[in-house]
Amino acid sequence: MKIQSKYLEYIAIIAAILIIVAFNLFTPYITGAEAPMAVVSGTSMLPLFHEGDIVFLYKPAPQDIRVGDVVVYKRCGGGYIIHRVIDIVVVGNRYYYVTKGDNNPFDDSRLGQFYEYSPIRICSNIRVPGIPYERIVGVAVEVNGMTFKIPYLGYISFMFTHFFGSSR
Repeated sequence: MKIQSKYLEYIAIIAAILIIVAFNLFTPYITGAEAPMAVVSGTSMLPLFHEGDIVFLYKPAPQDIRVGDVVVYKRCGGGYIIHRVIDIVVVGNRYYYVTKGDNNPFDDSRLGQFYEYSPIRICSNIRVPGIPYERIVGVAVEVNGMTFKIPYLGYISFMFTHFFGSSR
């Protein structure tokens, strides 16, 4: 009996992994976001997000991102940051988003992130008033005013990173 239950556990784990892989492959076409989900790392968004939370993303038009939205953007120097939009600056027809971690005392300009998008390096050396729309990966999905997340499930990706050496 114990052997049979172990097989069922393995089948459930494999099924969950296949569902996550399928979700990652097809949801960019549905949501418009280049990455349909993000795994939270760090403490800058406490108490809303904890390390290991999974957040689902969609990519609206630039004018549809609002103050208070939680966005994931490409970080200068590589990687991603998930922070809240606290102001929007429009210059001509370009949108820039001033962002800040809920648990941080200052906005992301102090993190050296307010630079123009560069297709070669992600960030150019041209300083701008916020995160340009081109660096926005997606906006966190909200349901009834609450950010939708799956607590701590992202630790699985941290384990893969640790065991297989890929960067997050």
